[in-house]
Amino acid sequence: MPHVFVTGGLGYIASHTTLVLLDHGHSVVMLDNLSNSFERVYDHMKMIAGDKADGMKFVKGDMRDAALMDRLFAEEHFDAVIHFAGSKAVGESVERPLEYYANNFCGAVALLEAMRKHKCTNLVFSSSCTVYGMVEKTPITEEFPLAAASPYGRTKLFQEEMYRDVAAADPSWRMLLLRYFNPVGAHPSGDLGEHPLGVPNNLMPYLHQVALGQREFLRVFGGDYPTPDGTAIRDYIHVMDLAEGHVAAVKLLLKDAQLGCKAVNLGTGRGTSVLEMIKAFEENTGAKVPYKVVERRAGDTVAVWAATGLAESLLGWRSKRGLAEMCRDQWAWASKHPKGYSTDAKEEQQ
Repeated sequence: MPHVFVTGGLGYIASHTTLVLLDHGHSVVMLDNLSNSFERVYDHMKMIAGDKADGMKFVKGDMRDAALMDRLFAEEHFDAVIHFAGSKAVGESVERPLEYYANNFCGAVALLEAMRKHKCTNLVFSSSCTVYGMVEKTPITEEFPLAAASPYGRTKLFQEEMYRDVAAADPSWRMLLLRYFNPVGAHPSGDLGEHPLGVPNNLMPYLHQVALGQREFLRVFGGDYPTPDGTAIRDYIHVMDLAEGHVAAVKLLLKDAQLGCKAVNLGTGRGTSVLEMIKAFEENTGAKVPYKVVERRAGDTVAVWAATGLAESLLGWRSKRGLAEMCRDQWAWASKHPKGYSTDAKEEQQ
């Protein structure tokens, strides 16, 4: 049974991925410093996992803690690592670049040092389509030029470059850099989902807060783009599809000794506009989402979606869930836990 180390393990994508790893017979140790997550996530995960919960454990800590990392790798003998941990708000990264480089890039260096010392050389990295910068055509293939446009994006891109250099110097390393697009949705149980701190930066959590009446309306940034309905287009992917992509990546790492370091897009290959997503949400949940079209937001691109051919051929993976599942699962999470992991027992809807 492969034993996997998951950094940032109580985060949105990592928590869903861990549950899918358990379903595939893996055992998992999750590390999280709780700087952008909630310890209660682990309770929800154990409830969902049921009798498989014994296959995972949570450790509170920071991967920049060399003594902790040394102890974990010495005791656990990991077969592979999935590296999710990192700060991820573009705007905040512009205001606090040094903190982003210290946490994201220096944290990755510390992780690689621990992996090298303990001869664990299989890594899946949570990268992002932000490494492509301001693209002007779609679909985006892995061969597109790399030009991140924010400190956050550069921490992802610089990590990618480091991983490529490490793998080139030592062929025993096997690395998959998963560039994902716009994760949305939640676990179908409605008991695990995204809980952004403060005002959401992403469309879906903001949209569901409007549907719950927690915010007055959704601001749609730009209605004059050269798209069919004038709003920006993105490649939204269900978080459970994304989780299954990580499991496929781990499987390939453990099978292909000559893999080297490869970047792979994880998306649906389909673009959805903001207005299309609002319509889909209303149709699939019965909730209403009042919105106002406002000025374009600086730095936003017109249309972004992934070319998915490499993921299909290399990983044997493709997305399966459409907008209906994304919206229904998002609403199940939102309506059952209207304040996310801060929802108390009296507020939870059964």
